[in-house]
Amino acid sequence: MAERQPPSTRPLAIDRRGAVLLVGLDRTHKRNAINDETIEALDECFSTLPSDVKAAVIHGVGPHFSAGLDLSEISERDVTAGVHHSRNWHRVFEKIEFGRVPVVAVLKGAVVGGGLELAAATHVRVAERSAFYALPEGQRGIFVGGGGSVRLPRLIGVHRMADMMLTGRTYGAAEGVALGFSQYLVEDGEGFAKGLALAEAMAGNAPLTNFAVIQALPRIAESDPRVGYLMESLMAAVAQGDDEAKARVNAFLEKRAAKVSRPE
Repeated sequence: MAERQPPSTRPLAIDRRGAVLLVGLDRTHKRNAINDETIEALDECFSTLPSDVKAAVIHGVGPHFSAGLDLSEISERDVTAGVHHSRNWHRVFEKIEFGRVPVVAVLKGAVVGGGLELAAATHVRVAERSAFYALPEGQRGIFVGGGGSVRLPRLIGVHRMADMMLTGRTYGAAEGVALGFSQYLVEDGEGFAKGLALAEAMAGNAPLTNFAVIQALPRIAESDPRVGYLMESLMAAVAQGDDEAKARVNAFLEKRAAKVSRPE
């Protein structure tokens, strides 16, 4: 791993494990609160992924994933600047959600406000038991601005999100799996290893299949069913016509690939 720079000048700690890029939010002195520099660093990171990176893991350095937007940067921002600021978050988080590679988020400690919005832009979320979720914008006199009002209702429902913002309600990690905040729950200290293992499995998929899941699946799910069925047929035909797909199917037919088995 490269030598760590001071938090004020290095908001991300970036490393590699084979085909997986590890992206650590590294502002521990602020519980990894997201400032403009962090957004710029995420923009650069996901705009310049090396060609041999096949998946990514976003995690928090220290005990927290992210305590949300760094409020010290918005105290003097006017309405026009606020709109541009929010749209910049949208642009960068879209590069994560609709980028080239699947992204896993490893959640622990505070997953709050903008931190929860960032997590919602990833494809698979692993939560340690220490993780807790909150949207304190209502108590701060502000509103979500990082895409949360679009992504989070699809995960947890409009009314649950409204309750969190209106009352300050928080949810723990165990509740979060059932409600849609995460897909996996692990013990404290085990999140990174689980997230890395999942990312490595994703990196081993056929690239065109990963592309279809990231790019086509969410658009199919949100489309008119008749349009969705057509898109699905087209994507299925493209995927199965790929040379790598044919090789993998033949490996299965020739009993050179593992069968799906019951979970342990």
